[in-house]
Amino acid sequence: MSPVQNRPVAGTVVSADGTEIAYERSGSGPAVVLVASALADRADTAKLAALLAEDFTVVNYDRRGRGASGDAETYAVAREVEDIAALVDQVGGSASLFGSSSGAVLALRAAVAGVKVDRLALYEPPFVTAEGDPGPPVDLAEQITVRLAENRDGDAVRFFMTKVQGMPGIAVFFMRLMPKMWAGLVSLARTLPYDIAVMGDTQQGRPLAAEEWSGVEVPTRVLTGGKSPAAFGRAARALAEILPQADHRTLPGLNHGAVVMVPKKVAPEVIRFLKG
Repeated sequence: MSPVQNRPVAGTVVSADGTEIAYERSGSGPAVVLVASALADRADTAKLAALLAEDFTVVNYDRRGRGASGDAETYAVAREVEDIAALVDQVGGSASLFGSSSGAVLALRAAVAGVKVDRLALYEPPFVTAEGDPGPPVDLAEQITVRLAENRDGDAVRFFMTKVQGMPGIAVFFMRLMPKMWAGLVSLARTLPYDIAVMGDTQQGRPLAAEEWSGVEVPTRVLTGGKSPAAFGRAARALAEILPQADHRTLPGLNHGAVVMVPKKVAPEVIRFLKG
């Protein structure tokens, strides 16, 4: 396919609650929808989308409240599932999903809810399934909500990055010295409660509730990076064990940010799996 044919075409769909969801569509072939993580919009998955568009029709969208997508006055995870359903309908009624981090969990929830999913490729869903594994503070939702209510959006981002993503404080300090990058992250701060809701109670160091996820009967591959903390691997294996058609693969040398930072090392495994 030529670069011109691969060039993304922008569009919108209207979700069930009337919210407009913006997306870019590229490539041709079986459809795959990319579901972004926390503090990310479709710009973060644009390079991965371009790689997948060599083999697939790729829908790279802005989750509600992000980028060019609209939002509603109140949030519910079910609304985000409906957004994915609207995008799947836009490409013919069924599609595979690729999600990273909390976006992987949202993709799982879409499959549980009955969205017509062909295959699921998930990169490091951040479940915390073993006692003693590091997880977010138990009052995470309250901590973020208070900061946002006080219009301290930057502090909310910093808290999430250090206390949830485990980023060293000095790294966040240097990110704040890059105005464009930091402004982009702060612009997404208001969606942090959405990802906290998507994760629910799955980060408390307890085994996954099989009945919550075992309805996902489509072929599923759970990917983790070889340089990521061991807790991601434990969570991935725990998920693969309770899904009837799931397996786990470790990608050597990669960490949690690989989908954005080194998509060329993630794409081949995703392509092989989605092709079946």
